[in-house]
Amino acid sequence: MSASHLIPENIHNLADYIELKLKTYADLKAYSAIGQEKTFAEMDALSAKFGAWLQQNTNLKPGDRVAVQLPNLIQNPIAVYGALRAGFVVVNTNPLYTPTEMQHQFNDSGAKLLVILSDFLPKYEQVKADTNIDTVIVTSATQLIDGKKLEGSHPCYAQVFEEAADLELSPRENIGLESTAILQYTGGTTGVSKGAELTHANVLTNSIQTLDRLGKTFREGEEIIICPLPLYHIYAFTVCMMTFFAKGALIVLIPNPRDMDAFIHLIKPYKFTAFAGLNTLFMGLCAHPHFKECDFSELKLTMSGGTALTSAAAELWQATTNCSVTEGYGLSETAPVLTFNQPGNESYGTVGAALTGTDIRMLDANDQPVEKGQEGQIAAKGPQVMRGYWRRPEETAKVMTADGYFKTGDIGKIMSDGCIKIVDRLKDMVLVSGFNVYPNEVEDTLTQHPNILEAAVIGKPDDKTQERVCAYITVNAPIDTEEVQAFCRNLLTAYKVPKEINVIDELPKTAVGKILRRALRE
Repeated sequence: MSASHLIPENIHNLADYIELKLKTYADLKAYSAIGQEKTFAEMDALSAKFGAWLQQNTNLKPGDRVAVQLPNLIQNPIAVYGALRAGFVVVNTNPLYTPTEMQHQFNDSGAKLLVILSDFLPKYEQVKADTNIDTVIVTSATQLIDGKKLEGSHPCYAQVFEEAADLELSPRENIGLESTAILQYTGGTTGVSKGAELTHANVLTNSIQTLDRLGKTFREGEEIIICPLPLYHIYAFTVCMMTFFAKGALIVLIPNPRDMDAFIHLIKPYKFTAFAGLNTLFMGLCAHPHFKECDFSELKLTMSGGTALTSAAAELWQATTNCSVTEGYGLSETAPVLTFNQPGNESYGTVGAALTGTDIRMLDANDQPVEKGQEGQIAAKGPQVMRGYWRRPEETAKVMTADGYFKTGDIGKIMSDGCIKIVDRLKDMVLVSGFNVYPNEVEDTLTQHPNILEAAVIGKPDDKTQERVCAYITVNAPIDTEEVQAFCRNLLTAYKVPKEINVIDELPKTAVGKILRRALRE
């Protein structure tokens, strides 16, 4: 599907879009992190110098890959905007990766330059000989505040800006809408981590599509959004660093959302109007005694994505902040947003309707559409769907239908109002005596119990029923597992009730906060 009808004629790539917004909102505040704020004009100047240094002080050529391995600091968007403005491809990299994971991603992407926090440099040093990275730029958490140069053999941000003082960005050549902009690596939940190749058009159109769904409630140059989700993750990358940025919003970055005390301290000074989060964050914040001291008087949009939203979390957030949760759905491969609820008019229990220009259908095991209202694998076609997996044509072929739909691996159904209900991951479904049990449904039921904070459900082999439902829960008070089963029996059909309940201290999660069911199966 062509993206041309959504993108203004004067915008030829993502960098054009970024530069337009940097100029449009020059006098407004753009980013805040660890107590420091930068305006759009300052972000313009810093990213331009960063990009010019990349062009003129390295061996990079247009289209070469730049790996950005930074937490939520202002240095992150400086590097991303700078690399894109200089004509390079950004490879988003998780700072918490192990050396083995770093080596795989750097080699798979062919990255030639790495931007990394000095704290994580020792991990890179372990594998640098086995990568093709020529240049490393380091920074510290406080470097933009104190301006101190970092000792060592690699250039740091302070050195880059000093050396780029008289440099100008060279024109971008041959970077069009269909050029590759981002390599967004999947979580590797179904094997080796693969790079979703997202074009300038993919990210641009998804930003414009999302703004269209947000509507006029989102005011130009007046919004303050809290961004605790990591910018290397596609949700925060597109929704915060591209979409909200494009409306002149102030983006408050949270470097470590697990430190709830520091998190709340950072957001207290702001009358924030929007919040980008997910289920575990909503639960954790609402359980914190000082979160209620924040000013929610202007909060009008709370977005949830990345993992299933439980009814318990949605209700607790609404009761605490007086703001409903607006759930959406997407994947790394779709840049990411496919569906999103209408803010203020949410269809609860769904992830909303498809965005403009997006076609969603449910497929059976033979890739054929199921009857309306029936469950099937969610498949999508639209301008935000990736070109394919980077240099993996066979893997790409596995997820694309003959007529160009991307198969998500999720089970869902289209409701009568056109909204999409996510049932579960296809691979996580539990088969009990021939009946399908979806962990999301059981987890949602479990977390309605007043003493259960979080739940994860998996299937384990069973001689009688093929598989049995097993639950892992965290609690806020001692709990009797038989009483939990009785609670579930009042709300679930018998075969869905967990046969085994394990109380544990903490559920395994990704850095983003998604519960890792596969870790419980290992």
